[in-house]
Amino acid sequence: MSRKERQALLAMCQFKVVSKMNHFPVQKLKRYAKCLLGKDFLQKYDCKISSERLGDDYGGWHVHTEKLSADSIIYSFGIGEDISFDLDLIAKYNAHIHGFDPTPESNQWVADNNFPDSFMMHEYGLADRDGTITFFTPKHPDLEDYTLLEGSTTIEDAVHLPVKRLTTVMKELGHDHIDLLKMDIEGAEFGVIEDFCNSDIRPGQILVEFHHMFKNISIEKTKQSLQLLRDSGYGLFYVSNSGYEYSFIYQDKAGA
Repeated sequence: MSRKERQALLAMCQFKVVSKMNHFPVQKLKRYAKCLLGKDFLQKYDCKISSERLGDDYGGWHVHTEKLSADSIIYSFGIGEDISFDLDLIAKYNAHIHGFDPTPESNQWVADNNFPDSFMMHEYGLADRDGTITFFTPKHPDLEDYTLLEGSTTIEDAVHLPVKRLTTVMKELGHDHIDLLKMDIEGAEFGVIEDFCNSDIRPGQILVEFHHMFKNISIEKTKQSLQLLRDSGYGLFYVSNSGYEYSFIYQDKAGA
């Protein structure tokens, strides 16, 4: 068989495979490839509960909606320029959302838009300590995600932005519990999880993006955070196709 024939046969086989799997999410295929390379890992769910995706394709999350209501206390850390998830919560439950983001671009974007009064913006971020933290700014002007990690998508110039511990935020806002905690906080999630797991704070649900996609964060850090959450009473009920967004429920909230 000639080289040209072999290439044609290979192309045909690839087409057949893709055709059979065209219903399979591309993100999930990429994730499986990363697992084979040791850059990601798979997790079994701890509990089987109903969940619903709220928000758009970019900013959406899976939540257990049966435990939410208009009276729910909801914290949404890491707003960026997408509150489709928060707006869906408001529309579905008439909920009040506390949004948090320390970056000036995000705060200006919120100020420039006419969002419902039930979305309340706070101009600081979440960390395992009170004060300021060094954030590296995006290299590309179209990107709004600041990060704690200097890398390929950041520039040398850094900014110092205000952050608070979860215990401090709750005390200042007068809350004694949290029904839903969403965290997309660009690498700070590891310290935050350890911080509140060592306290008596147990949010009813935790939605978190783990940032082991960064070269200088190992998947072992995510595995350690997962185990800490499980040891603290949380059950995993959803992982996104990308393998970065995780949804947890405190076990006595699962109805199991």
